[in-house]
Amino acid sequence: MNKDKLIAAIEQMQTRDISLSGLLKHFSNELIDGTDDICLDLEREQRCGFPEVIFAAGKSLPHLKKIAKLHIENEQPMFMTRIQHEMQQELLAIHPDFVLVEEAGTLRWNSMKTQHQQPIKIQVISAGNSDYPVAMETIESLKFFNLDYTLVQDVGVAGIHRLFGKVDQLAESDLVIVIAGMEGALPSVIGGLISVPMIAVPTSVGYGTSMNGLAAIMGMLNSCASGITVCNIDNGFGAACAALRMQNAWSWKQA
Repeated sequence: MNKDKLIAAIEQMQTRDISLSGLLKHFSNELIDGTDDICLDLEREQRCGFPEVIFAAGKSLPHLKKIAKLHIENEQPMFMTRIQHEMQQELLAIHPDFVLVEEAGTLRWNSMKTQHQQPIKIQVISAGNSDYPVAMETIESLKFFNLDYTLVQDVGVAGIHRLFGKVDQLAESDLVIVIAGMEGALPSVIGGLISVPMIAVPTSVGYGTSMNGLAAIMGMLNSCASGITVCNIDNGFGAACAALRMQNAWSWKQA
C-alpha cells in the first residue's frame, strides 16, 4: 500500500466513514493484491537487447491487470506468457488492441520497437501436433521481437520421410528452432543433415517414462549432433530469446 492510500484510509476511519474492521479488511485486500510494489524494468531493452516480458504463471489476476495498465500508461510494448486459461479473457478485455493466443497462453500488445535491418531467416520446426502449443509460444515470442519465421509442422521421427522433402528449405535458413517431445530425437536427426545453427526445445509430451519432458531434454543434451543449443522443457519463449540474441549479434556485426 502506498502512502497516499494509507493516509486516506486512516482519515476515513477518523471521520467514521469506515470502521476498524473495514480498515483492516481494506489493508488485507491491499496486501493480498500486492500490486502497489510493481515496478516495470523500462531499461531492460537497452541492457539486454529485448524488453521485460511478463511470466504470468503464479501471479494473481489483479497483479496482471495492474502490469498491463502500467505498460499502456508508459506506452511500453507488452508480452505475457503462461497465462492461465481462466484469466485470459479478462486480460484481453483491458485494451482493444491486445492479441491473445489461447494455444500459446500468451498476450501481446504492440511489438518490440527495434526494427532489424537485416533480419535472419528462422525456421520453427515442430515434431508433432502435440508439440504445437510450445511452437505457438515460440512463434508469438518471435512476433513480439519482430523476427521473421517460417513454421514447419509434423515432421517428427515417427514419419521421418516427411522431413526429407524439407531439408533443402531448412539448409537455406540462418537458424532453426526444433521443438520435440517423446525421446527428443528430432534435433539429432536434423543436426546430422544441415550446418545451420540450431536451438532445440524439449516438450513435456510423451508417455510415462518420458517423465514430463525429462527424457527429451536428456536426449537433446546428449545428442551426437554437436553444437546444438538446448532450452528448458516447454520453453518456447527462451528459444525465441536465444534467437533474438543471435539476431542482435548479427546486426551489430553488420553495422
